[in-house]
Amino acid sequence: MTVQELWKEGNCILSEEGIAEAMLDSRYLLEWVLQCNHSFLLLNPQFEPTEEQQKKYFAVIEQRNLHIPLQYIIGEQEFMGYSFLVNENVLIPRQDTEILVETVLEHLSKNENMQNCLEILDLCCGSGCIGISIWKQRKESASKQLIKNVGSVTLSDISPKALIVAKENAKRLEADVKFEESNLFETLEGRYDVIVSNPPYIPSAVVDTLMPEVRDYEPRLALDGTEDGLHFYRSIIKQAKDYLKEEGYVFFEIGFDQAEDIRKIFVEEGYESVVVKQDLAGLDRVVYARRRATTI
Repeated sequence: MTVQELWKEGNCILSEEGIAEAMLDSRYLLEWVLQCNHSFLLLNPQFEPTEEQQKKYFAVIEQRNLHIPLQYIIGEQEFMGYSFLVNENVLIPRQDTEILVETVLEHLSKNENMQNCLEILDLCCGSGCIGISIWKQRKESASKQLIKNVGSVTLSDISPKALIVAKENAKRLEADVKFEESNLFETLEGRYDVIVSNPPYIPSAVVDTLMPEVRDYEPRLALDGTEDGLHFYRSIIKQAKDYLKEEGYVFFEIGFDQAEDIRKIFVEEGYESVVVKQDLAGLDRVVYARRRATTI
């Protein structure tokens, strides 16, 4: 079969199963199997892959037909311009989460007290995409002499399997970051200038209604925010005061309808300067606040 015929057949198989973006996914999988780009397919529609390549293509099409996420099949996902390894032990990095990273970096660049020698904690790190991206971006800024020091970035997660993935990503992307296995702050020590987190925030009952790619394959441990989706925000905000430096900040990714609830939790716990930031779709996506300075 030619690549044109393979792509058409793959699209038909996925479409019949109701796979969203069937044409796009069938193309991505074909490019992955052939290790080629889209231009090659367009310019060489009559190219005939080997029999082994054709078998591999239909094997991964069948995997996708079972609603296994495309990213888990090919084993990677781009985030902030970097390629991250992913598997069933970590959430797939989303473009929405790039807003969180960009917000942290923007805040650090504007705050003179937070441009150099920082201690940053990525809590519930999963694949490591947040913490590693922050370190990489600051490293690039340091090389351009926009900042003097990258600082220290620590990635923490309760899941040892997730940390294996995060460590592989750090090695792959040459990020000099630290790792801790911890149930939130349980085994952590010291204080941080910035704590950033994309914790589980989907209410338990809602998890079961999600599309099968998420519900059946992404780790529930990283999705389920308990009954109201706010459990981890409450815990982190309350405990973070003991792990933040004076006037340190906590940054969260949030669900689109959680901003007001999280703002109230911050205020009730004595934080100040609470800010809500929207994503490209205009939905609330990030909330951050500052630990109030101790008065004497």
